[in-house]
Amino acid sequence: MINTKFFNRGKFYMYSLALCSLITGCSPSAQNTAPIADMLYDKDWQFFRSDSALDLAAAQQYKNWETVQIPHTPKIEPLVVNEQFQGDAWYKKIITMQESWQEKQISLKFEAAMNVAEVWLNSEKLATHVGGYLPFTVNLTKRLKWDAPNELMVRLDNRDNPVTGPKPLKDLDFNTYGGIYRHVYLQINNDLHITDAVAAGKTASGGIFVSYPQVTEKQATIRIKTHVANTHIDPKQFRVEQTLLAGDKVIVNQTGELQTVNGNTDAENTIDLVLANPQLWSPKKPNLYNLVTRVYEGDSLVDEQTTRIGIREFKWVKNQLLINGQPIFLRGVNRHQEYPYVGYATSDAADYRDAVKIKSAGFDYVRLSHYPHSPAFMAAADELGLVLLDSILGWQYFSEDPAFQAQIQQTCRDLIRRDRNHPSVMAWECSLNESWMTESFIDSLTQIIDEEYPGAMSAGWQEYGYDIYLQARQHRLEHYKKPTKPYIVSEYGDWEYYAMNAGLNQTAWANLLQADRSSRQLLSDGETRLLQQAANIQEAHNDNFNTPAFADGYWVMFDYNRGYAPDLEASGIMSIDRLPKYSYYFYQSQRDANEVSEKFSSGPMVFIASEWNEKSDTNVRVFSNADEVELLLNGKIIAKQTPDQNGNSNNLPHPPFTFALEKFEAGELKAIAYINGKAVAEHRQVTAGAAKSLRLTLDTSGKAAQAGVKDAIFVYAQLVDSDGNPTYSNNVPVSFSVKGSAKLISPVEVNTSGGIASALIEIGDSIEGVSLSANSGELAPANINFQ
Repeated sequence: MINTKFFNRGKFYMYSLALCSLITGCSPSAQNTAPIADMLYDKDWQFFRSDSALDLAAAQQYKNWETVQIPHTPKIEPLVVNEQFQGDAWYKKIITMQESWQEKQISLKFEAAMNVAEVWLNSEKLATHVGGYLPFTVNLTKRLKWDAPNELMVRLDNRDNPVTGPKPLKDLDFNTYGGIYRHVYLQINNDLHITDAVAAGKTASGGIFVSYPQVTEKQATIRIKTHVANTHIDPKQFRVEQTLLAGDKVIVNQTGELQTVNGNTDAENTIDLVLANPQLWSPKKPNLYNLVTRVYEGDSLVDEQTTRIGIREFKWVKNQLLINGQPIFLRGVNRHQEYPYVGYATSDAADYRDAVKIKSAGFDYVRLSHYPHSPAFMAAADELGLVLLDSILGWQYFSEDPAFQAQIQQTCRDLIRRDRNHPSVMAWECSLNESWMTESFIDSLTQIIDEEYPGAMSAGWQEYGYDIYLQARQHRLEHYKKPTKPYIVSEYGDWEYYAMNAGLNQTAWANLLQADRSSRQLLSDGETRLLQQAANIQEAHNDNFNTPAFADGYWVMFDYNRGYAPDLEASGIMSIDRLPKYSYYFYQSQRDANEVSEKFSSGPMVFIASEWNEKSDTNVRVFSNADEVELLLNGKIIAKQTPDQNGNSNNLPHPPFTFALEKFEAGELKAIAYINGKAVAEHRQVTAGAAKSLRLTLDTSGKAAQAGVKDAIFVYAQLVDSDGNPTYSNNVPVSFSVKGSAKLISPVEVNTSGGIASALIEIGDSIEGVSLSANSGELAPANINFQ
């Protein structure tokens, strides 16, 4: 009998393993084979930044480390970024071993870190990773100390890099913010385990790869390839079990045959699940299943992963898109992932709220411009029914340097391996946007797509070589020829009006200055210019239907910062603070009223695009997806009309309604929308008096504030008059203060834009007791609780 009092728990475990190896029928692996889920490893990091490049020894001597949580940006930037931080961002974390990690494979996975990462453990360099938008994994197993703390050091360099591209920041049309800005995970695996899809480095393999050889309403075949590694020296036998669930209900379950994998090698298992009467995924009905993959060694469960999937088929017939056999036009938008102040370091909830805003705006398609976006946004798109064009990093930069080309090629592979199981992904834009590529380089990228995902569609801005041709409207108007392949108007509505050379009705706007006729209009620019943006967008979107495009993508969803410009790029249909402009409601009106969801704004709608004051246009524009709209002024009927009929609306599913009023009269405009003679929606717009108080709104957008995960959430302070009607004054200073486990990310004082001051709040470890107050001079203050 062993006297266990002489052993601590870790040492006794090692002793029992050794003893077990001497006993016939005893399996050491059975002592500690329960799989451990990947652990979020975001808290208790140390950080400092340096403008100059430091080596490891210099960083280790630094004394004033700051405790931070991931996702993290090296610098809280101003709202308008003119000197974005570029330099070294150093991170440090102490790893203390736990007993349950004994005999495990231990790795650290970074979802993304900008842009070149170097990783050391206990002063030994383990890895260098190039590229700031995709995940990389560092295996720590053989370098960890069990009897002492382990010091992990990470150096990030987000300076301009000719190997990754794109253009230098001073010439770039967006920003490349630094930091470990997406999650970090600690991965604890048994010797026998499912690999990581990217880290495995296997063509059309690694991790779990789900495809759909057959998709009909009556039957679907789900093909699941599972890549299993054995890091033990001895061979192991295993079997894979696949279980498909709808909610908690098991739909189908199947176990593969017993397989043997030799020591220090890997094997692949393929199982086909046949499903009768599948619930298919589409933009209107984004049905999802959970696929649970289990790996058994003998009777012991050694690994388990859950993959959320959607069964669907994207198919092109005569260059038109069919989803599950049904023709569809995808009304869409381009998105940059930037948030004000924190750059790329957004929370998962913030990314979900962005997706809800996009879907609520009437869009079913998003081009992920011009780089890979977060896994959280991808998952939100799956849930909400947004079709995605998945893109690698690229903008107006190409090099013949073999290192650059190899980097782009590997990025294409890693993008597909990361995102291939998302039902939302329609095609792969392994193309360097607006960068003239050689045909041989294009061939190499399309070959990679064919290798990594046989049968998948490629997309590129050059017509040569790609399955789908992406052409911006400003290029089409000058260089258009009818495409002979599937075609997307990839960008429109901005540059052709900013450049003042490509609108279809410019003679009518000859008296307007560039700033007045452009689509680049801030929320603060007022009614007339915001209506001009909406007019530009309507004209361009209507014109897109004159092409054989199966989708279009407005430029852009949210206003954003640019490295080369001293101001915001303001063509967004929402401000950088995620506040809607009139154009948002134009797009929202293009969705049919019979499409209804509890997850986003939908159904019948009507919106009066006017502030209705003495400066307002008396030709009042109303956006609605109804058959008729009735407009009333101070209770008197002005008119009941059907939609406009003109050359800028003839292709639209739901054109605007324009009401001609004889003169301005202060009071209430009321629009009532009718479908089949029945009132289905209404909107009021009242002539506002002087601002008397503030009204606070918390921007949940489908996701309440989240504690403990560094959630970033907006609070809006609206100026209102004595009757609670919104006013639209600019540059009114509003001061914010927060109580509880939260802090202001934005400045304490923020000026109003279009009558609203926006505060960005970081939530701490608890929602309980969190509140925010807003004050502005003589105005009545406001307070809001986050619970």
